Amino acid sequence: MPLMLYRRALLRISTAGVVAPLLPMRRARAAADAAAPVAALNRALTEIMKSGKTAPFPVRYQTLAPAVEESFDLPAILRMTIGARWEDMPRAMQTALSAEFLRFTVASYVANFDDAAGQRLEIMPDRRQVGGDVVVATRILFPKDPPVRIDYVMRENEGQWRVVDVLLDGSISRVAVQRSDFRHILEHGGPSALIASLHKKVEALSGGTLT
Repeated sequence: MPLMLYRRALLRISTAGVVAPLLPMRRARAAADAAAPVAALNRALTEIMKSGKTAPFPVRYQTLAPAVEESFDLPAILRMTIGARWEDMPRAMQTALSAEFLRFTVASYVANFDDAAGQRLEIMPDRRQVGGDVVVATRILFPKDPPVRIDYVMRENEGQWRVVDVLLDGSISRVAVQRSDFRHILEHGGPSALIASLHKKVEALSGGTLT
C-alpha cells in the first residue's frame, strides 16, 4: 500500500471510534445549553412569586421583563404567529406590534405567577429533539395539587438558545393558540386592531396599572 494511502486509512481507523461518541456528547451539551435560559426564567418567576401581590404589578413586571426578553425569541414567535401578513406590514406597525406583544407576554406571566403558596418550578431531566429544536420539560410542583407540566421549545440562533414556543401539558402550543386568535383579529381589523387588542389585554391582566 502506498504510504499516502496507508496514512489515510490509518486516519480513518483512528478517528472512527472518536467521532461517533462525540455526537451524544454534543447533543448532551446542546441540551444543557438549551436549558440555561429556562433556568434563568424560572429563577425570575420564583422571585416575583415570592414577592406576590404585596409588590405592585408594575414592579413585578419590571423584575420579570428582562428575563422574558433574554429567554424568549419574541420576534421569531411573533413572525410565526402572524405568518405571511408580517412581511406586508409597514415597519412602523411591526415595531408597535412587537412592543405590545412584549408587554402582553410579560404581563401574562406576571398575572399567572402572582403568589407563592409552597409551589416550586422544576426543570425535568428528560429532553427531546424535534429537528434542530430541543424541548426542555418543566413542571410546577404544588404542595397538594397535581403538578402542571410546561415544556419550552428551544431554538439556537447565532449561538444562543431561546424559547420559540411553550407547550402546556407537553402538547398545547401557545403559538398555535395565539395564531388562531391573532389572525382572526388581523382579518377583521388589520394590525391596528391587533395592537389595540393586546393593549386592552395588558390593561386587564395588570388590573389597570399598565396602560
